[in-house]
Amino acid sequence: MGKSISHTGASMGYGWNEEKDAKVVYREHLAGENPKEITQEFKIIQSQNHRCKKNTLSFVLSPTIEDGQKVKEKELKEITERFIKEMKLQERQAIAFVHQDKSHLHIHLYVNRIGFDGKAYKDNYIGKRSQQAAEKVAQQMGLTTVREVQQEKLNEIKNVRQEIKHVHEKVIAEMKPKDFDQYIKYMKQRNVEVIPSINKSNQLRGFRFEYKGQNLKGSEVHRSMSMGRIAERIGFDRNVAQKIAKENALSMLGKTVGLSPNLAANIAKKAIKLAVKKTIGLGMEI
Repeated sequence: MGKSISHTGASMGYGWNEEKDAKVVYREHLAGENPKEITQEFKIIQSQNHRCKKNTLSFVLSPTIEDGQKVKEKELKEITERFIKEMKLQERQAIAFVHQDKSHLHIHLYVNRIGFDGKAYKDNYIGKRSQQAAEKVAQQMGLTTVREVQQEKLNEIKNVRQEIKHVHEKVIAEMKPKDFDQYIKYMKQRNVEVIPSINKSNQLRGFRFEYKGQNLKGSEVHRSMSMGRIAERIGFDRNVAQKIAKENALSMLGKTVGLSPNLAANIAKKAIKLAVKKTIGLGMEI
């Protein structure tokens, strides 16, 4: 994370908070021993450029929890130095503290945006550029990159989505639920929690699926698992479905919840079609 800030002293004071076991791992062109002194040193250089208001650059470098538990102080300094080099911020006042609170080590780096020549460092796209620089440093030092973490999460979610979809198909095909209550019950028996999404108007808007620590909307699991698509595959009783269509509501988990007119009508239409097919299959006149 990277951005330009104007509240140098307050931000640096947070970085040097002893309660978080902060430790200085890098400093350049600074002699101060506390946030107030260092802020004053920054201001001496910043006084050369009155037009730049956000005159300090603030970065947070955060290795993964696993990497953070392995890196030594020497390597933390190296991470900071390499990052500064990638960002082309050498020969500027800078200081970095390490936080180890909550078991997640991270570095707070503050760099004077104003150089010794009085010119301000260009901060356009600073957030994106700092991410790219941090990724290069991670690759150089054999650390896990943000992209790798994101890909790992995507793979994990992909597997969970597939498993939820598989459970859903088995429930529909083998258990043949007759309403949403049965569907929710049968899914739960297979360790998938189906959570109804109900808005402030008490209208059912969809389902979320919770499984193996993931919580996903039906459409995020698969396009066939939106509430409407699920309703199409449930064998609602004809009389119940007609009541749903008439009232635009249904009983679910012991409560009455509203439905959109379209969904209510579709449920009734599907139930009538199933009833007709069943009657024809029995060879009865209708």
